[in-house]
Amino acid sequence: MCTSYGPPEVVTIEEVPSPPLDAQQVRVRVHAAAVNFPDVLIVANQYQVSVPTPFVPGSEFAGEIVELGDGVTSAAVGDHVYGTGISGAFAEEVVIAAGAVKPIPDGVDLRSAAAFGVAHRTSYHVLRSVARLAPGEELIVLGAGGGVGLAAVQLGAALGASVTAVASSAEKLEVAASYGATRLIDHRSGDLRQQLRDQLPGGADVVIDPVGGDLAEPALRALHWGGRFVTVGYASGVIPRIPLNLVLLKGIKILGFDFRSFMERVPDETARNEIELMEMLATGRVAPHIGATFPLDETAAALRYVGDGRAIGKVVLDTGSAPG
Repeated sequence: MCTSYGPPEVVTIEEVPSPPLDAQQVRVRVHAAAVNFPDVLIVANQYQVSVPTPFVPGSEFAGEIVELGDGVTSAAVGDHVYGTGISGAFAEEVVIAAGAVKPIPDGVDLRSAAAFGVAHRTSYHVLRSVARLAPGEELIVLGAGGGVGLAAVQLGAALGASVTAVASSAEKLEVAASYGATRLIDHRSGDLRQQLRDQLPGGADVVIDPVGGDLAEPALRALHWGGRFVTVGYASGVIPRIPLNLVLLKGIKILGFDFRSFMERVPDETARNEIELMEMLATGRVAPHIGATFPLDETAAALRYVGDGRAIGKVVLDTGSAPG
């Protein structure tokens, strides 16, 4: 429970009644929940959407349906599903609209399903529909050790791009290499602008930036004429200021991605991307990297771990509920 806004440590463990079930809703026994950077911001009331206290944090979960509300025909008790919402996932049970959960493909475990939704869906929509990444293009991924960044590395490679991973440690870059990155840059080891120039003398086609801060401008400078820069988030905590003369001189396209707006405004592409992505998950072409797992009663520690930038890939909470 988050009863007051603040750092991750304000989150406490409480026993509360199970949420009531209304018509067109399902009750899911949560087996695993993924921790995302926006969860840290929501607890601190620094996200673009404010959730009134008290609330249960957590936006991403996977589990088993244990009860159906009146009128639900799209699911059955016993179904293994995953879902996302602005809050409520860090609990033993979630009550959510039946249409907000999706079936987990056969052969995909619940922990992977919980860790897959937000990061891989964000990255795939960004690469496929916003950046329009094409096979053979040069892709730079900032924050390549985080959830969205590592997913972008993996998916970019799967889509046929040559991927340059930029991260803050050798350990993160080693994982990025195992998921398809062919060029590796530790931005803390030297001037990022020069390192990108050395690695990509001809420039890049696309930059994916979930970090912001001081990394954005040197990455933008690494684009060749007509390149595309996609801003996805600001894990650094700093929204960058880009000199517009760079955009003018290099003919660059600066694009933005917001998950909810994208789903509302381009439903046809959203549906197509979701089908393609789930096929990739079901066939094993892509899978989330789970870098750390915490028990539910260490949720505050998991949020701190993510907030401090220590996570590699995804961090998952284990509720202790065995799947049915």
